[in-house]
Amino acid sequence: MSNLPSATNTQPVPDPQATSIPPVLSRALTTQESTSLARLIKAWAIELGFAQLGITDTDLAEQEPKLQHWLDQGYHGEMSYMANHGMMRARPHELHPGTVRVLSARMDYLPPQAGFATNLANPNLGYISRYAGGRDYHKLIRKQLKKLGDKIVAHCQTLGVTGVDFRPFVDSAPILERPLAEKAGLGWTGKHSLLLHPEAGSWFFLGEVLTNVPLPIDIPIEQSCNTCVACIKSCPTNAILDNNVVDGSRCISYLTIELQGAIPLEFRKAIGNRIYGCDDCQLVCPINARAPLTEQSDFHIRQQLIQPDLLTLFSWSEKQFLSLTEGSPIRRIGHKNWLRNIAIALGNAPLSENIISALNAKKQSEEVDEMVIEHIEWALQEQQQNHENAVNRKTQRVVRSIEKGLPRDA
Repeated sequence: MSNLPSATNTQPVPDPQATSIPPVLSRALTTQESTSLARLIKAWAIELGFAQLGITDTDLAEQEPKLQHWLDQGYHGEMSYMANHGMMRARPHELHPGTVRVLSARMDYLPPQAGFATNLANPNLGYISRYAGGRDYHKLIRKQLKKLGDKIVAHCQTLGVTGVDFRPFVDSAPILERPLAEKAGLGWTGKHSLLLHPEAGSWFFLGEVLTNVPLPIDIPIEQSCNTCVACIKSCPTNAILDNNVVDGSRCISYLTIELQGAIPLEFRKAIGNRIYGCDDCQLVCPINARAPLTEQSDFHIRQQLIQPDLLTLFSWSEKQFLSLTEGSPIRRIGHKNWLRNIAIALGNAPLSENIISALNAKKQSEEVDEMVIEHIEWALQEQQQNHENAVNRKTQRVVRSIEKGLPRDA
């Protein structure tokens, strides 16, 4: 997974090379050659737009019982892909045979003028997780990782070494990205299960290159969250448990993105105006006070998603939805789940005749099915409660925390 509050993987594609004999280096690199290459790789990564790159081996044996327990508890919800392929997620060398090293890279995505507090404090606006405001990160990062792999191959050829093999991955294959990144020195795992870097916080994507080149490995960061429990206390749905474990089936990112069908009643009020994902655990984290803004303009929030009005988003036809979210990760949830999520947010908004009229009109639309209608009916019932203050106390605390700890991004 990328460094996001919940899994956002697409269904993993089987490795076509898994049944073939993996390439073998024509000769071993000398210590000097491998050390020099490692330095070059890190420099190339910066040139390609990454903020940092670390190198580690493939040993994730200690993660296997943790993964199995997480699955056994059903914390993956309907994300069946998390249970597919057995323990391959913890065995990169099985995912791509011949792999001896993993190059783990991070790319920062925090956009300028994020407007977190402004957005969350206004229940008539839709909150969209800031990783999704711009273009989909998958293609961009994978393209840059592919370029990095090609540079490695070309450099080894100048040394007279052939048989170099690599494969890039970005959130689309069964691999435990965060534990690998932690071993590679990119940060430590916070209590919200996200990776934290002392100077970059958690606002970054992760990507990997699996290779058969035996490079020197990096040392993990010896740091922790100590006694801080801000993320645990602030999670709207109490999804953050203990020992760096998140019950994914309760996470708003899962509920609004991964879950198909109806969102359980017990979570609808807590969702508030969050229509795609949730950033609360990152917003209250003191480490994020030092997070840099992204250097990738592709990750800047597109105009129609800057402080977006709920009624405007709810009025989008399916054709408009597909057009206005083209190239965005939002598009993959589909129009009906989009309407489902917004209906909940409208139900949580202050009493408004305009909202009631919009809900009733959409209820008669040919674009909705029984699932969406059920959420619209719930929203209509909630509207009748005449909310005096539609922003719940927990969210109000998050807003105050943002204004105090992240004034630049408030």
